[in-house]
Amino acid sequence: MAMSQDEMPQTAQVQFNCTGSAVGKMRNELAVEMVRPFKESFHLASDEGAFHGGEASAPPPLALFVAGLTGCLMTQIRAFAKRLDVRIDDLKVETRVVWDWQKAGRVYETAPHSFEIDVLLDSPDPLEKATELIRAAQKGCFLEQTLGQANTIRHRLKHDGRYVEI
Repeated sequence: MAMSQDEMPQTAQVQFNCTGSAVGKMRNELAVEMVRPFKESFHLASDEGAFHGGEASAPPPLALFVAGLTGCLMTQIRAFAKRLDVRIDDLKVETRVVWDWQKAGRVYETAPHSFEIDVLLDSPDPLEKATELIRAAQKGCFLEQTLGQANTIRHRLKHDGRYVEI
């Protein structure tokens, strides 16, 4: 059952879990579940092209990442437009993400280089209202907020029935 705006709590934690299973050459079947504040589940897949020995049977993980970032901001713009009384006649978002790639022996290393998001908003409302909307959407976009700060990502390897911190 969907939650209405009136039922929204003052604060909450939003948690997604994902279990990936390796199938085929490089394909990953991904079971994604939102576990709080309510439950939803999704099934996705990723694959790589020939460079990594895959068959390009699904989008590569980086495509899913950029699509997620773009879709997150677009969702917030449309959701917040209603709340901030901004009319949207048309909306397009163009996102460019660049990573630096460097060979490191038999593998490679990467680093983020740039994130650029152009919002093409067709609205009869003044620039100030459109700007307020985009700023609110930026603050409400989970992925953009995650990218805008330093994060600690824990990795554990299950070995002999126990987890080892990596």
